Amino acid sequence: MIEKENIKLEKAVVVGIVTQQQSEEKLTEYLDELEFLTFTAGGEVIKRFSQKMEKPNPKTFVGTGKIEEIQVYVKQHGIDTVIFDDELTPSQQKNITKILDCKVLDRTNLILDIFAQRAETSYARTQVELAQCQYLLPRLSGMWTHLERQKGGIGMRGPGETEIETDRRIVRDRISLLKEKIKVIDKQMSVQRGNRGAMVRVALIGYTNVGKSTLMNAVSKSEVFVENKLFATLDTTVRKVVIKNLPFLLSDTVGFIRKLPTQLVDSFKSTLDEVREADLLLHVVDISHPDFEDHIASVNQILTDIKSIDKPTVMVFNKIDAYKPLTIEEDDLMTERTTRHNTLDEWRSTWMSNHQGTEALFISATNKENFEEFRETVYENVRQIHVTRFPYNNFLYPDYKDAVDKEDDEYDLD
Repeated sequence: MIEKENIKLEKAVVVGIVTQQQSEEKLTEYLDELEFLTFTAGGEVIKRFSQKMEKPNPKTFVGTGKIEEIQVYVKQHGIDTVIFDDELTPSQQKNITKILDCKVLDRTNLILDIFAQRAETSYARTQVELAQCQYLLPRLSGMWTHLERQKGGIGMRGPGETEIETDRRIVRDRISLLKEKIKVIDKQMSVQRGNRGAMVRVALIGYTNVGKSTLMNAVSKSEVFVENKLFATLDTTVRKVVIKNLPFLLSDTVGFIRKLPTQLVDSFKSTLDEVREADLLLHVVDISHPDFEDHIASVNQILTDIKSIDKPTVMVFNKIDAYKPLTIEEDDLMTERTTRHNTLDEWRSTWMSNHQGTEALFISATNKENFEEFRETVYENVRQIHVTRFPYNNFLYPDYKDAVDKEDDEYDLD
């Protein structure tokens, strides 16, 4: 462990591979993100290891020579944790742990650990625990031997049943219990969503750490938790917002990420239902991030997976105050001009300015730059949905007025 600003950080190294499907440039981007994930989880990356391979080694993920190189470095520098960028198979994790003799994690395990740290409500903790159990079940190799004491060791083990089989049965029972618990909460949340009446629902979506919560605070004048770390928001927060006398519900949702574990997509089904049931999506993008186009593609892939890609969407390009386009001189005199050299005016003239027929917005949520344009665009989109829902009268339609009167000023989905 090392101390930084009175906080003990685990010393870690990260490992990735270059393949035909993953270029060296792409690996660098992924390892940058993995390093940020490690920092969010409470670690500091001391060194990166990478190797070019046709495909991962089925036994140790990387080659024999590379795993020996990592082993020597771990021993010499007192490394606490080795983190792999891709998901390891149970046998790979077991083999690598045996060789390195230290804690071995993969990207999925790391994300699950961050979610466990960030989960504040009972529902979020239940979702995370379910995802962790589903991840760990095929990886059990004595690591859960303490669990049989929860049920009592005597009389709980069948004839000839081994310790690992007992552990697996305990974890399966726990998974069943958590799934039942989530079903009950899902029904409660479904009723809660149904009780919100006829108000138009708007959901903030986007990659993790793009500024959704900051934007939520600026629009709704509330105090949603904000931090410059990944997955600062896990629990969906809903606020009633009024723009020009037109009220609507605005929800702040969990951020997405590349290589999002399938266990989390499954266990956070109800959280994602907030996106599925929204009338309008505000897709927030950190335009200052060099890989923001990849982030857009990752979010769109998850929207496709949850069958929400066709919803009315407004692209909101945030952090224009931090955006600095590269110049050819700064990058490399021999470098061919790419989209990374675009100015904001050039981005405005691209496909982004007319995504799904809706004009894109370029704002700074922190400095409230171009905020009036943002509010006007959101208002017009919400008004169109409202007029379609209540064609006879915009505000005097009695069902809508009754529904609005029943709403509280804010909702916290705890």
